[in-house]
Amino acid sequence: MNALRLLPVILSFLLLAAHFYRAGNVILTGLCVLLLFLLFLRKPWVPRLFQVLLVLGSLEWLRALYVFAQMRIAFEQPWTRLAVILLAVALFTALSGLVFEGAALRARYKPERP
Repeated sequence: MNALRLLPVILSFLLLAAHFYRAGNVILTGLCVLLLFLLFLRKPWVPRLFQVLLVLGSLEWLRALYVFAQMRIAFEQPWTRLAVILLAVALFTALSGLVFEGAALRARYKPERP
């Protein structure tokens, strides 16, 4: 059942891997895929690591949005649909980190609470 709860995180990392693969960055592609294996560890630092990485991933989507929109604008092509899609992906990626705040995953990873 925890696999279903982690599905947004897994999907976000696979989307980031596909994004990096399309850009030709094989190292970051492999890193995105390999990091998913850390989800099997029941350590308190795993949720925080993934939350930070998901925020960084959403910032990468926003950076990509800026670059691609600038290219489209320069070529006088429509860019609003691109912006809506990439903003939605960035939001989904950022909000995926909230799955670790649920009771079931909190119990699985037992993070230290202040």
